[in-house]
Amino acid sequence: MSEPYVKKLSTILLDSVTDKDPLVQEQVCSALCALGESQPEETLSACEEHLRQHEKLAHPYRTMILRAMETIVSNHISELDKDMTRAIILLASSEMTKVKDLVSDWQQAASSVLVAVGKRFVGMVMEEMLGKFQPGVLPHCFVVQTLANLSVFNVFGMVPFLTSVLSTMLPMLGMAKHDSMRVVFCCALQRFSESTLEYLANLDQAPDPTVRKDTFASDISSAYDTLFHHWLQSREAKLRLAVVEALGPMSHLLPSEKLEEQLPKLLPGVLALYKKHAETSHVSKQSLGQILEAAVSVGSRTLEVQLDSLLAALHAQICVPVETSSPLVTSNQKEVLRCFTVLACCSPERLLAFLLPKLDTSNERTRVGTLQVLRHIINSAAAQMEGTRYVLQVKRVLFCVLNVSAQIDLDVVSVSAVSWHRVVTSPGRPPISAHVLPRPRPRPRPQHQKPSGEEEPPADSVRDISVSTLYLVSTTVDRMSDTDWPSLLSSARPAGVGVVGSLPKAVAPAAALLGHCTAPNSLLGFSGHSPSVQVPGLRFCVTWCLSPPLGPCGSGRAEKRRPMSRLIVAGGWRLPRQWPEPRVPNSPSHVGWQCRAALHRHPHSARPGLLQNFLYKCVGTTLGAASSKDVVRKLLQELLETARYQEEAEREGLACCFGICAISHLDDTLAQLEDFVRSDVFRKSIGIFNIFKDRSDNDVDKVKGTLILCYGHVAAQAPRELVLARAESDILRNMFQCFSTKVLGIKVETKDPGLQLCLVQSVCMVCQAICSSAQAGSFHFTRKAELVAQMMDFIKAEPPDSLRTPIRKKAMLACTHLVSLEPELEEQVQSDIIHSCLHSIMAVPPELEGEGGLPGFLYLDTMHALEDLLRSILRRNMTPQGLQLMVEHLSPWIKSPRGYERVRALGLSACLLQFFLEHLHVSALVPFHNLGLLVGLFSPRCADLWPATRQEAVSCVYSLLYLQLGYEGFSRDYRDDVAERLLTLRDGLVHPDPAILFHACHSIAQIIAKRLPPDQLINLLLTLFESLGDPDKNCSRAATMINCLLKERGSMLLEKVPEIMSVLRSRLQETREEHVLQSAQHSVYVLASQHCVAVVTSLLGSPLPFDSHTCSLWRALAVEPGLSAQVLGLLLERMSRDVPFKESRAFLLSSTPDRVATLLPLAATCALHEVMSAPASGPAVTELYPQLFAGLLLRVSCTVGVQLPRNLQAKERRAGSSALASRTLDPCSTAVDALRAVLLRGGSEDVVQRVELEGGWELLSTSAGHEDGVARLASAMAKCAGPRLPLVMKALLGAHSSVYEAQRVTSTAFLAELLTSNVVNDLMLLESLLDNLAARQKDPCASVRRLVLRGLANLASGSPDKVRAHGPQLLTAMISGLDDGDGPHSLVALEAMAGLAKLLGLVEPEDLRAVLLHTAFRIRPFFDSEKMEFRSVSIRLFGHLNKACHGACEDVFLEQVVGGLVPLLLHLRDPQASVAAACRFALRMCGPNLECEELAGVFQKHLQDGRGLHFGEFLNAACKHLMCYFPDLLGRLVSTSLFYFKSSWEDVRAAAPMLTGFLVLHVEPQQQSQVDLEQLTAALQLLLKDPAPKVRVKAAETLGRLVKFA
Repeated sequence: MSEPYVKKLSTILLDSVTDKDPLVQEQVCSALCALGESQPEETLSACEEHLRQHEKLAHPYRTMILRAMETIVSNHISELDKDMTRAIILLASSEMTKVKDLVSDWQQAASSVLVAVGKRFVGMVMEEMLGKFQPGVLPHCFVVQTLANLSVFNVFGMVPFLTSVLSTMLPMLGMAKHDSMRVVFCCALQRFSESTLEYLANLDQAPDPTVRKDTFASDISSAYDTLFHHWLQSREAKLRLAVVEALGPMSHLLPSEKLEEQLPKLLPGVLALYKKHAETSHVSKQSLGQILEAAVSVGSRTLEVQLDSLLAALHAQICVPVETSSPLVTSNQKEVLRCFTVLACCSPERLLAFLLPKLDTSNERTRVGTLQVLRHIINSAAAQMEGTRYVLQVKRVLFCVLNVSAQIDLDVVSVSAVSWHRVVTSPGRPPISAHVLPRPRPRPRPQHQKPSGEEEPPADSVRDISVSTLYLVSTTVDRMSDTDWPSLLSSARPAGVGVVGSLPKAVAPAAALLGHCTAPNSLLGFSGHSPSVQVPGLRFCVTWCLSPPLGPCGSGRAEKRRPMSRLIVAGGWRLPRQWPEPRVPNSPSHVGWQCRAALHRHPHSARPGLLQNFLYKCVGTTLGAASSKDVVRKLLQELLETARYQEEAEREGLACCFGICAISHLDDTLAQLEDFVRSDVFRKSIGIFNIFKDRSDNDVDKVKGTLILCYGHVAAQAPRELVLARAESDILRNMFQCFSTKVLGIKVETKDPGLQLCLVQSVCMVCQAICSSAQAGSFHFTRKAELVAQMMDFIKAEPPDSLRTPIRKKAMLACTHLVSLEPELEEQVQSDIIHSCLHSIMAVPPELEGEGGLPGFLYLDTMHALEDLLRSILRRNMTPQGLQLMVEHLSPWIKSPRGYERVRALGLSACLLQFFLEHLHVSALVPFHNLGLLVGLFSPRCADLWPATRQEAVSCVYSLLYLQLGYEGFSRDYRDDVAERLLTLRDGLVHPDPAILFHACHSIAQIIAKRLPPDQLINLLLTLFESLGDPDKNCSRAATMINCLLKERGSMLLEKVPEIMSVLRSRLQETREEHVLQSAQHSVYVLASQHCVAVVTSLLGSPLPFDSHTCSLWRALAVEPGLSAQVLGLLLERMSRDVPFKESRAFLLSSTPDRVATLLPLAATCALHEVMSAPASGPAVTELYPQLFAGLLLRVSCTVGVQLPRNLQAKERRAGSSALASRTLDPCSTAVDALRAVLLRGGSEDVVQRVELEGGWELLSTSAGHEDGVARLASAMAKCAGPRLPLVMKALLGAHSSVYEAQRVTSTAFLAELLTSNVVNDLMLLESLLDNLAARQKDPCASVRRLVLRGLANLASGSPDKVRAHGPQLLTAMISGLDDGDGPHSLVALEAMAGLAKLLGLVEPEDLRAVLLHTAFRIRPFFDSEKMEFRSVSIRLFGHLNKACHGACEDVFLEQVVGGLVPLLLHLRDPQASVAAACRFALRMCGPNLECEELAGVFQKHLQDGRGLHFGEFLNAACKHLMCYFPDLLGRLVSTSLFYFKSSWEDVRAAAPMLTGFLVLHVEPQQQSQVDLEQLTAALQLLLKDPAPKVRVKAAETLGRLVKFA
């Protein structure tokens, strides 16, 4: 092709250089270079033209083009003519100097092009550069840099121009004002000097051997003055570095005199930079070495004068810590050592004289750096270091090396063993530890004396390094234990705690020798009584080395004693004041005085309480006999004022006195009490301040209590006819006035128990007095409710677990009397009274019930008071409702977990029932409507753990049965024989034997069943069900009398079955006792035996998900095989009777409706699983195995993807955290679990295990894996349960006509998988299976048709010998599947292709030949399908078609093979691994049919399964053989690959131009006519704009290869 084509390719590539991806840019440049390899001038011309025409092209892209031009020029410089060269030079020069600002990459690329051209055409380049390097005008920076680089790359061509260049450049140095320009000049001078030195060093090869150093001396000298005297002092670091770098090579070109003259200034000037500017040392060391070499070469004497300062500066540099990870720092260290080498060659003695004293310094870094220098000069300047004198110095160095830390490399101390022994064991040698161990630190200098910048290493690091060195020496040097062991121990000073702690590690190897030494003291060199301060260190080290390590010791804590102190408080008696003696003897006042005197004269008599009480009664009797009211009131006043209220006996006696006095003087007594309350004496005691004082400090409450008692005794003793009128108006009003006090208008009640007891006693006496009155029946007690409330407050305030005061007894007695008075209390008030009184006394611990002692009597009295109160309340309501009210309050105590509480409650119950029975008066026949409830409450107590409870319970049942007889009309003296048997059973309940107890309970249940009315049976059962959760296990077991009742009278409970089942479930939810569960299960079993349908229906109505208790009830139905078979049949019928799901839209805009499960089939499925989970259901499951298996498998198919109803979804979310259900409720998972249960109970455990191992159960529950799960289940059934298949198949065949598509799919999938096993042939089921599947080929569901094809293809696996017999039928079915019109991505067609791949190798060749070409045509479009499965299966089928044609491939089919080569090769880069693997297989199968052994060998070599594929290498080899043997296919292959330039997969789009490029690479140029280059170029040009970078890379690469057609 003509040259313009190359230019076109170049233009396309150049237009793509602006790609944003770096890899594409790099490949475009590589393609340009590839074009340049073939046509360099055309390519360079295109690049030059492109840059000229695109002036606005951004500089990064111009840079890339220039770099490509540089590569082409460098490789083909010899092929370029002058015209092309001149154009390139002009272009590069223009690009380099187009802008004055520095654009480093762009201008550097242009400069590189000029340098590349200058390697051959230096004259032309210099002509252009000198044109831009005019005197008096500062040139462009890169012009100077280009000249500098030319001098390096073309030394012999450039040096002749240097004279003129330097003469022009020297005046420019003074014109350069910017540091950047000065840096460029410095670099140029450095390069010019280096190239000149190289030219002079190779004069024998130079074109002009007459050139001498003197030629450049004057120009270099002038440049030196500018650089050294002016530019070196700049503040810019880069400029200083550039100057120092340039001075190095320039110093060699200076005249000797000038160099000698400048050295005193040059060396200090350079050295000064080390101190002022730290960065200089990183670059200037090589220059300093060159300066030193130049000085040595001229034999300068000035160097000796500057030697000390040089050594000091260089030594400071070498002592800087080295970072081995930094290459720059490492190279700088080497340059410093090189300077030392130069100095060692000229002045070795002075150098050693300088270095050796540095070893005695205490600075560690100084010693390390010195040793590095010594090591280097010994190795690099060996000739100068020879001689005896220097050998001694070296030995000293070797000795001192021990003082250096472990930072020195190991080769520093790796010297000959002889030298070590000479040094270490030499006489008079100080111990090594003297050098190695840390020395005493000098006192710190004042702050102003500390040198700036000096940093001492921390003491810890020096110590650690020293110890490490000692350890190294002690383990490597012989006889160290004989020489340094004592000195090491002597160094363990007490002040050096860190040293002592570190020494054991260092001396451990030497200390190991002590174990073999009989006299360790001699080895240590210490005497036992040495007072040296080092002895502690010795002891420490020896102990550490010779003793095993000690474990940690615990420390105890001293216990603190708490001092104890006691405080004893004592009190005394206060003597009463003397009363005046009455003057009239034997008068009442005199008698009273004598009584008073007697009261105070005998305070400490043997029984003072009785005596004082008696004396007060005497006073009362005397006052009652007195006739004078004044005398009575006066004496009563004196008694109130002088009484000792702090003594209980005196308070009681005073109250009795007032009561006796009130018999005759009621009005005077009440008036005197009221006067005393109003008197100042009483008011002083109840002031506001005394209200808040401690009760032990005053007697206010005791005075009040005495007054209240006085009112009570007055009411009790006064005449009854007078009390009624004054009870409320005077007595009770004043009593409560004393009990509560108003402070600042606020009513304040006391909390004093003594005062409360006084009030309760007084109220009780008042109420008793009212009740004993003849007019009590007509008396309307208005304050009755108030008094009852007050008594209840007192009772509630008493502690329920103790009984210390008679307050509650007195309050109950008061309430007993109050209940009988009018008006009648409200029902709620009565209920509160009963509840409060029971809670007050029932929980009292049993130890207070004991015989004897005050607590025991008090408890008995309180219980009697409680019985009287309950009778009093019951008497007001002698009806079944009243009795029920009492029992309801006693019920919690009857069910109490504490036995003594149950005994008390049942005792009270028996007492009340007996009272009710004794006072029963039935005027008409009325029903005892709550008999069942009461019997159900008491009958379980017949098996209580406590004997007394059992007997009381039987008594209660006995009374209840007679109450029923009484309500039925029997007389009170009637005796029933059945009921009387309870008394006999009651006596036998004393025995604790559980068997006897339960036998008695069974007998009691029979008695109850005989005498209980039918309408009370359900109430009794429901109450007994509640007793199942009783905390007393015996009672809850006794509640199993339910079963007896159900057996005896369960036939009449059909309508009550739902209620019974509901109560049973609720009871089970409240308890977790195993015996309760067993009882409930047995009850359900008994009930289901009589009413199976009702029980199943009721259980199906249980809330979903079934809780664990409902599940246990379902399992109870599997106890008896006949019943369980009946239940399973009912559940199967309920599961299949209703629709499995309903469709609804969750949102109005939903595209597809959601399937929601219906409740009845879901509940039936759950119930089936629960029933079959019971082991006893095995016989029933075996009997119904085919129906259960088929029904549940079809149920699974209908529940895949089905959701729960919304209410159940919310319930499931709540159950997830609170564990409300025994398992999660999912319609499909429930059906799968039930199906597993069928297999397990039906004896197919192997099937379950096999499916489990294959993950089939999980697949069954998912929409995507359901068919696979069914297939694995069918496979397991065929292998492990073959004999059951005929009946199972018969049950499944009915689903052929099912209205549900899912059921047809599942049954077809199961039957299709059976054909993979030979068992269907053994069972003679093959023909029927094939006929059944063939009949389903026209099913409207595509999934069914697809599964039919799968089943037919499975014949190749299960019965391959039958394939030939059914070959035409099978092939016809598969071909029709290929033509299935279900769409371009028909799964039926996919299944047909997979089936054909299985059958091809088994059918008759004649049958295959008829469909071969049609199949190849039909599957070809699937090669490029968007679906991975279609590509993979169709390509693999294509491979099988080729395999079947090996050795007999017809020409027509060969055309199909050739047409498929490009798709197969390109799809090797398919993103899906399965497609790539199918392509490997297909290509291997195509190889033999192409009749090219080399190509087939390439396919076999590179495309083996499991082997990695280098696609580029393989494609290269394949295209090579294709173009070698089939060159005529070039046009066809290229045109086919052009189709894939638009593929949707990036890797395939990238592989297509790659294939094209390799085809072009290996084809002969004469085959060019087969390819439409214009079309190919245009397509590749479009690919350069592809969004995928990898595609653009391959397109650019292919464009570069098209140069072959140029």
